[in-house]
Amino acid sequence: MIVQDVITHLEALAPLTYAEEFDNVGLLVGDKNSELTGVLVTLDTLEAVVDEAIENQCNLIVSFHPIIFKGLKKITGKTYVERVLIKAIEHKIAIYAIHTALDNAFEGANAGLCDLLGLKNKAVLIPQAGTIKQLSTYVPEKNADAVRTALFESGAGSIGNYDNCSFNSPGTGTFKGNKNSNPVIGEKHILQKVTETKITISFAKHLENDILKTLFSSHPYEELAYEVMTLENKNQLIGMGMIGQLEQPMDGTSFLNFIKTRLNCSSIRHSALLETSIQKVAVLGGSGSFAIEAAKSAGADAFITADLKYHDFFSAENKLILVDVGHYESEQHIKNILVAHLKKKITNFAVLLSKTNTNPVTYK
Repeated sequence: MIVQDVITHLEALAPLTYAEEFDNVGLLVGDKNSELTGVLVTLDTLEAVVDEAIENQCNLIVSFHPIIFKGLKKITGKTYVERVLIKAIEHKIAIYAIHTALDNAFEGANAGLCDLLGLKNKAVLIPQAGTIKQLSTYVPEKNADAVRTALFESGAGSIGNYDNCSFNSPGTGTFKGNKNSNPVIGEKHILQKVTETKITISFAKHLENDILKTLFSSHPYEELAYEVMTLENKNQLIGMGMIGQLEQPMDGTSFLNFIKTRLNCSSIRHSALLETSIQKVAVLGGSGSFAIEAAKSAGADAFITADLKYHDFFSAENKLILVDVGHYESEQHIKNILVAHLKKKITNFAVLLSKTNTNPVTYK
């Protein structure tokens, strides 16, 4: 195996297309064509993590957070970021970061947080816009079934719980080839009228290259007409945060103790407790203050996240309980998700869970 083989498995779980624009995801260090010796999975890539990779003969580190986030003008070893990069390069260790691509994946970071809390009926809290595309193409009637089937097999036509979805309308196509043409139907310089089917089909944004390759290879025409547009529909399977339901409602104090136990938190911060019980819970691992209003609009009784500022807690407005469990605590489960996914896909190479505690915060 090579490094790219692991990347392919990771991007099947969390396509980089859905990462936030501000993020820096993907292969950050190393050669994707390097022969793989082993994989070390971590939340953060620190010097100690690189040492751990060296010790375990792993030449690929899969990290949730990107070690390179802002632009670097020098790599002299002055900062921890620079020292990590120097050591990784010296030892030919590749570093791959998945971050908000996994945050936005339906079976990603926030789904894992829901599972830790036993939340049922989970749904995306803030669906991502601009992730659904629509293809329209015009095919000779006799070829329409073959082209449509090929597009379905490439992943087009899936809408929610349904697949093989398309709209088809008959019509007449016209064309006239010039001297350089090689028409499949008719002859050069002669106007042709052909009974055609217009196929309209939607697909996920990250599949666009595959869908177009399939269209070109399955369509009979030398020059084919097609249109691709981005739909305004929000994708209910891609987006930030999740919301779900506890098996049984809890009072505020019991709920907070439940969180501390499930997430192994030594302490948490929260807004005022309410007299109402808690059953509908929103979650967003990492810095999630931007999703407070979305949690309120979704009718959440509580919103679990991290990095809330003083004034953020006022935003609860006695409509829900805001719970800050800590950045590391809200994301510590993520490396387990990645290890489990890779071990299912890769059985003949070591996929190791880093033993290095990368939490930069100490509690007293």
